[in-house]
Formats: sequence, structure tokens, C-alpha cells
Amino acid sequence: MEADKKRLISISPIEEDEEIPSLRPRSLEEFVGQTEIVKKLRIYVRAAVERDEPLDHVLLYGPPGLGKTTLASIIAREMKGELRMTSGPALERAGDLAAILSNLRPHDVLFIDEIHRLPSQVEEILYPAMEDFSINIVVGKGAMARNLRLKLPPFTLVGATTRLGLLTSPLRGRFGIVEQLSFYAPEELASIVRRGAVILGVKIEEGGAYEVGRRARGTPRVALRLLKRVRDIAQVRGHDYIDEELARLALSMMGVDEEGLDERDRRFLRALVELFDGGPAGLSTLAAALNEEAQTIEDIYEPYLIQKGYIERTPRGRKATQKAFAYLGRPCPWADYRQVKLISEE
Repeated sequence: MEADKKRLISISPIEEDEEIPSLRPRSLEEFVGQTEIVKKLRIYVRAAVERDEPLDHVLLYGPPGLGKTTLASIIAREMKGELRMTSGPALERAGDLAAILSNLRPHDVLFIDEIHRLPSQVEEILYPAMEDFSINIVVGKGAMARNLRLKLPPFTLVGATTRLGLLTSPLRGRFGIVEQLSFYAPEELASIVRRGAVILGVKIEEGGAYEVGRRARGTPRVALRLLKRVRDIAQVRGHDYIDEELARLALSMMGVDEEGLDERDRRFLRALVELFDGGPAGLSTLAAALNEEAQTIEDIYEPYLIQKGYIERTPRGRKATQKAFAYLGRPCPWADYRQVKLISEE
């Protein structure tokens, strides 16, 4: 994961992404993309506010960088509460979570990123907190130990995960709202780039914004990061604004091609095609060949490559598609086989 954070088009958060928090939309009206989810959240939030009740607990899942944290922040603002943020790996003991829960105030939103990585003993603390707004605390030891039930203020838990299948059924079943975030269309990303440019004080033409958006891997986080780098190149080259031609030049300099792929993506595809004849190749085998962690490949590389149609996940492993062979300028062996088979059948 650390190596991935050095990539310009990494969908993992890096320190730079937090330097300008104002780039994040602050309301559902400002939020671009995920139209159906936003439409439903607007209704759910309004109904909860009118009843003066906490919003049902929300589970957001999908690849990194699509707006799960931003939506949690917006929900907290719309509910007139504070956003309290933590992550599954940070909650090592039940007491860690109990300390956070006991300091919540009415209508606060507790955001747990990577909620699928919660230890089981911590997860069990969540069950009564989510259902009854209470937690059980053990006081004392041995024969003197006793259970105390601590009431909590009404709050909303927003969980985020990139791996829904790793959540336990008891935890998943306690969320009243479960939504999947999907990759953004180039037009939506162009709109996000234009908004970011206004906040950054950068002049950008429609064509320039679209060029940045369509190479951003369907991810707002990547789009805004690319915008900052294109801005740097425009400034150093003495340009007052970013047009399509300058955006193309800058993105090519950064090694981001028209499909949004960088050298690490191309290295992944070359390994699959050249070392393993297009596959199928097992995840651990590919990880060893690329000197990458299997989880990095599964969570960072593969979602976009699958979405763009370059690879497939099969029961026997990862397999390159005809599109991957064409992208690398290599003949696809099974395409020839299919052609021969069709001729023989005639």
C-alpha cells in the first residue's frame, strides 16, 4: 500500500489530499455524481431531521476515492452534528471504541473507515450501540466484576469499506442504509475539476477540464490531484489558463495515458500477458511477479482494470482480455483460436 501512495493516480489517500479540505463539497447540493444515492440520502436526512431523530446507520462500499468520507462529512453537517472519524485498524481494543462512543453527543456521526477490519471483540461492542444506543462495560475483575450499562446519545454510524464481503452478517444486518458507490463518468469528473479549479484560483477551459476528468480513473480524488499537477505545469510554462492541448501535454508528461493508466498499470498488464500468456494467473503468483502485496493488486489495480475491460477475474485466476492484448500491441492467442474454430465449423 505504501508504494501505491507514491503514484500520482493512486486512489489511496495521501497527505497532499488533506491540504485543501475546501475542495470537498460541503452539502448534498454541491455533491457531483452518485445521483441515485444522493437523491435517496436527501430524503432520508430530511425525514430524520423533521422527526428530530438520528439517521439510520449507513454503510457505504466501493473502491477508494469515490466520496465515502465526503458523504459522511455531509451527513454530519446536514444532521447538525459533529463528525468523529476513526478506522477499523485503529480500534485495537474494545476500550478504544467505548471511549469514542461515550464522548459522542446527540446527532453526531461516527465514521469508521475500513470497517471490515474491525477486530471481533470491538465489533461486539458496536451491536448494542447501534441497536439500543448503549454499551456494556465490565467494571472490576474476577468475582468482583460486574456489568454496567452505559446509555449513549442518539448517533449515526457511517461505515465505509472497499470489501463488503469481509463484513460479518451480524454487523452488515444492523445498517439501515446500504449503498454502493460506483466510478464516475468523465462528464461528472470534468464538473468536479471545474469546481476545484475555481477554488484553487485556476482558469480552465471546458476541454481542459474534460481531458483531466477522463484520465482520472473514474475517481474524484485522482481528478483533483491531477488538476493540481497540471496547474503546476501551466504555471511553470507561463500559461494563464489550462486548455485541452496543455492538459494533454501535462498528463502525458506525467505518464497518464488517454485510458487513465500509468506505468504500473501497464507493468501489471505486461506481466499478465507476457509472463503468463494472458492467464489465468493466481493472485499470489501475480503479486510475487510484480513484487506487490496481493491486497494492493486486489483493491487498487484491479477494480479500474476490470471496469475498463482489460482483465477478468475467473475461478482459476486473473485473465487478460482481448482489449489488454490490443492495448499492448500483442496478438491475442485465443482470438486466433476462436477464428480457427469458426472456420472449421463452417
